[in-house]
Amino acid sequence: MAGLKPRILYSEDDPVSRDIVRLLLNHEGFETVCPPTSRDVLNMAKEEEFDAYLLDSWTPEMSGLELCRRIREFDSQTPIIFFSAAATQGDKDEALAAGAQGYITKPASAEEVMDALRLVIPDSRSSAI
Repeated sequence: MAGLKPRILYSEDDPVSRDIVRLLLNHEGFETVCPPTSRDVLNMAKEEEFDAYLLDSWTPEMSGLELCRRIREFDSQTPIIFFSAAATQGDKDEALAAGAQGYITKPASAEEVMDALRLVIPDSRSSAI
């Protein structure tokens, strides 16, 4: 697997934010997949393999917390990081209780997001980035 780009499944309902983060992460050596809806994210998570999930808290059809809980029903291993404007300690605590390994509050620098992903992706995969 050495040399393969780590795959990130990113849930974000705002198309501009989704494209910006995808471009930044792809530029830094990640393969970032950004389905347009939470339901699409859930279906892709069931069907494909990813090295990490990056979830927004506030999405129209399914909250990030619900998405996290549903992913954890079939995938207990892949790291989940929330990337959200929900900034209270309660928001963070709920995300961690739902199964997330990290929480980044928007706005955040591209470096903060990449560092958080590098921290949770196993060394064998993150050596490519």
